[in-house]
Amino acid sequence: MEKQGAGITVTQHILKQQRENPEATGAFTTLLNELIVAAKVISREVNKAGLVDILGATGKINVQEEQVQKLDVFANQIIIERMQHIGQLWCMVSEEDPDLIGIPSQYPKGDYILLFDPLDGSSNIDVNVSIGTIFGIFKKKDSDSSSDLLLGDVLQPGISQVAAGYFIYGSSTIMVYTTGNNTGVHGFTLFPSLGEFLLSHENIRIPEQGKIYSINEGNCPYWDERTLALVDYFKTRNKETGRPYTSRYVGSLVADFHRNLLKGGIFMYPADNKDPKKPTGKLRLMVEANPLAMVVKEAGGYASDGHGPILEIAPLELHQRVPLYIGSKKDVELAEAFISGKRS
Repeated sequence: MEKQGAGITVTQHILKQQRENPEATGAFTTLLNELIVAAKVISREVNKAGLVDILGATGKINVQEEQVQKLDVFANQIIIERMQHIGQLWCMVSEEDPDLIGIPSQYPKGDYILLFDPLDGSSNIDVNVSIGTIFGIFKKKDSDSSSDLLLGDVLQPGISQVAAGYFIYGSSTIMVYTTGNNTGVHGFTLFPSLGEFLLSHENIRIPEQGKIYSINEGNCPYWDERTLALVDYFKTRNKETGRPYTSRYVGSLVADFHRNLLKGGIFMYPADNKDPKKPTGKLRLMVEANPLAMVVKEAGGYASDGHGPILEIAPLELHQRVPLYIGSKKDVELAEAFISGKRS
């Protein structure tokens, strides 16, 4: 039986949503379409990465003090180059760049702010594990304010995002996105022979409770007692509550999140004492946690830092790190109860 909406391209889907919003100007549609083009280019390079000299480290360290992979650099450049000329962006923020990325003076500016992780999970590139691009979109706080780049216009809580999503480059290339306001979360699969993303996952809803937990248990020596108790809970046998859960951890945030979004479960990257420089966690609030938190919320799930909603955190810096518990609502609420000390 053919799925409802089968054959609809992502461009048609975006235009349909634009027509349903009387205040839409088409600027946002232009922005998303150009981002999709960038993802197609990245997908092509990912698929042939093993055949060309584009794998491996550059020898450089990014702002997160991590080895920069060659394909990371390529993906970052492609997104910046594709997006800077469209006239809809006020600035960009990349996981790979320490500062705001301005729009060159020869191009017109708009009111949107694009934040992105160009290639999440890039440490897995050399072993052919799924990786992805994560993005979130804000509007500038005051469209009448100075054209100078002001950090305060970018440091907005995730609840203010106007759209978010990701591209996952795996056995197939899939785009998942939402524009909020109860418009749903929709997935599109790239058909290489057509060069188009076609609707494949309409109105995704994450199960209220899952049976999968995703966490790097190699870090358990660095966890506090509450985190250890939470993980032990998921591993403990109890037929009435559907435990033990199944452990699934890819080590690529976008891949682990995508699986749990479709099947249910929880992804966790808690704070630990492994690195004194990163006491609040590893994942980036603005370019990783916020976009996925918006996606999961619109799909009926929840994202927390262990004490409250990720989307309500007021960021203090561009590359702020946070703990992340994200996935099925009941599972994340349970994790929140453990981490906040309400349950032991």
